[in-house]
Amino acid sequence: MSLTGSLTDFSLPEIFQFIEKGHKTGLLTLRALPGDEGKKNSVHYIWVYQGRIVAAANRLDHKGLVSLIAQRQWVSDRVVAKLAQLCPTDKPLGLCLKNQGVLQAAQIKRLFQIQVLQQVCALFQLKDAQFKFEQNAPIPAREMTGLSAPATEATLMGLRVLKNWDALQDKLPDPNGGLVSSITGQPYYRLDSLEWQVWEYTKGTVSLKAIAQQLRLPIEKVQQIAFRLITIDLAEEVPLVTGSFPTQAVEPLPAQLIDESERNNVSSSFLQNLVGFLRSKV
Repeated sequence: MSLTGSLTDFSLPEIFQFIEKGHKTGLLTLRALPGDEGKKNSVHYIWVYQGRIVAAANRLDHKGLVSLIAQRQWVSDRVVAKLAQLCPTDKPLGLCLKNQGVLQAAQIKRLFQIQVLQQVCALFQLKDAQFKFEQNAPIPAREMTGLSAPATEATLMGLRVLKNWDALQDKLPDPNGGLVSSITGQPYYRLDSLEWQVWEYTKGTVSLKAIAQQLRLPIEKVQQIAFRLITIDLAEEVPLVTGSFPTQAVEPLPAQLIDESERNNVSSSFLQNLVGFLRSKV
């Protein structure tokens, strides 16, 4: 089973939300269209297991992780390639190298940040790209460090560092709308200080515009924070009544208009009675 589409129809945060909520396993391919990223067509591959991102690369020869290790100059390309051949094909390469004493836990963590988190975060800048998700596609152990991250957590990290929001501009919540919490209790994600401040307003009674004024932040910044909270299922957007009823005193009607109104009411009542009388006669 495979799903295909465009980022103009479904944003990357929405795709990651689908993957995590559905506990999907497989391969997500993103192919940037000409003009995006300011260079020739580029392809990105993201492998997920039960809703968690386990590996990422821009190649399918299963040598991306080996190349990263060599670039860090922790182990030579030749040595890593030789050791990789000794690792079981169904075990993550990073974990195997750690068990062999070639890499330390801190190095594995750093590799995962470079290979997965940094690459995925950069993808949120894509304005127009084709995506394809192949469910249950095999995951290459040679590209796995042994670490993983929930898809929505990667979304949160990516949106935090995103500088250009043009690709997601039409997805931002309405400034005149509010936020309501979609969970019971406290957030299960580690929020930053501004996210916490906006979270305090998830009562569905204050508009984003008013929140921005209270926190002395640009409205665009509050919209972006709200979008992050919505995307990771901590809050929902709700409409608010933005208008206000007139508060000025109502002037009394002139006596002449009151008399005419009363006469109109009498005439109307008389006609209704007349119609009823005639119907009874018939």
